[in-house]
Amino acid sequence: MWSVSDEALVAGLASGDAEAATAFVRRYQARVFGLALTMLGEREIAEEVAQETFLRAWRHAGAYDPRRSGVPTWLLSIARNLAIDRLRMKRTDPIDPMELGDRGAPLWGAGDAGEGGDELVDLRDAVASLPAEQRRALLLAAMFGYTAREIGAIEGAPLGTAKTRIRTALTKVRCALGETGS
Repeated sequence: MWSVSDEALVAGLASGDAEAATAFVRRYQARVFGLALTMLGEREIAEEVAQETFLRAWRHAGAYDPRRSGVPTWLLSIARNLAIDRLRMKRTDPIDPMELGDRGAPLWGAGDAGEGGDELVDLRDAVASLPAEQRRALLLAAMFGYTAREIGAIEGAPLGTAKTRIRTALTKVRCALGETGS
């Protein structure tokens, strides 16, 4: 069963084949658990997320479309989304947007930059040059995983304004870093 393709395992999963389900879990359990553990930092919660990932894969195996992504990408996307949901549920301490600059400082510091250090400095400078409301919106989204709706609520701004701030900030940072595209 181990020489079976990923797509065949998903098809077997969709049809209820117990051997395919076992082989599928064995093939991907380390990757799924590793991703969940890396994102969540707690073994017990990572195990729950991994289990839920495989349950969702089983429930939605019939909807898997190999033209959209490979099996590993599809499965790890499920795990990533579940881990993000857990992180959002776990947030107990509200974050004051005015403190973001201070909280983000260690993450944006050059430190022992090593390889890619100049790029980190350029990124830090680009983010620092943003207007305060755009910088807060971008950092809340990128570093803390807040949605545009949540950022709007935190900032006391309409959803469209929060989306515009995030999009404008991203565009300005891309321009500052010399990137092109949308």
